[in-house]
Amino acid sequence: MTPSRLLHRFCLTLALAGLTMLTAGAAEPAIIAKARAYLGGETALNQVTSLHYVGTLTLDEAVPATGPTPPAVAIEIIFQKPSRQRSVITAGKRIEITVLDGYDGWQKVQDPADATRWTLSLMQTDQIKNLRAYVAENLAFFRAVTDRQGAVEDLGAAMADGVACRKIAFVYSPQIAFYRYFDAGTGRLVLTETNQGEAIREEGQIIASGVKFPKTLVTTIKRPDGSVQRVTINFEKIVVNEVFPDSLFAMPILGVK
Repeated sequence: MTPSRLLHRFCLTLALAGLTMLTAGAAEPAIIAKARAYLGGETALNQVTSLHYVGTLTLDEAVPATGPTPPAVAIEIIFQKPSRQRSVITAGKRIEITVLDGYDGWQKVQDPADATRWTLSLMQTDQIKNLRAYVAENLAFFRAVTDRQGAVEDLGAAMADGVACRKIAFVYSPQIAFYRYFDAGTGRLVLTETNQGEAIREEGQIIASGVKFPKTLVTTIKRPDGSVQRVTINFEKIVVNEVFPDSLFAMPILGVK
């Protein structure tokens, strides 16, 4: 799996935000207020307009690993309200830049040794919809976003990693759904599962502008053949409300470096 496909797949595993609007007429599950309080409270969360993550991504093909540890891939991810995202992946002889700007999306692949050597591709409609969902995922902090379609459903009490939790389903579409287990006592996010078979856990803590973020995200995937893949994202820096120029999201012009 290429670094770009990994990051596209696991951007959603930042798992720090809510989702779409609630099912019509349904009240927000009570655990969401507790989860938001655990992260930092209404004032701190409502003031977030952008997030800037810097870190590394490591892929282990087996758990436990039986061979040499694969090299870490440098990643940088920006989320900005209302619907902007920019990710930069630097891996060996390849730099991949993926950008969403409202309803426009593109990807640029560049040779780090020669800035004149690059290719550009445009995102398809389904990819753009996914990226817009990921922006909401990382900026709403479990709070409903009313300009999306979807549902939030309280699935009741459940156990996760030995912790008594409340299980909440966040559904964007039949293809995109997240099942989050919140500690019933504290509101802490214990585990996230997806309908793609991933299990996502958070480790450590970084506090930025009064908001709690995970230091490490570990995603475990069980394949049909029984093998296990693990993706680890380690954050070195998280900056809240950094201001970014429009040019950072503008599509490159062919013939211009």
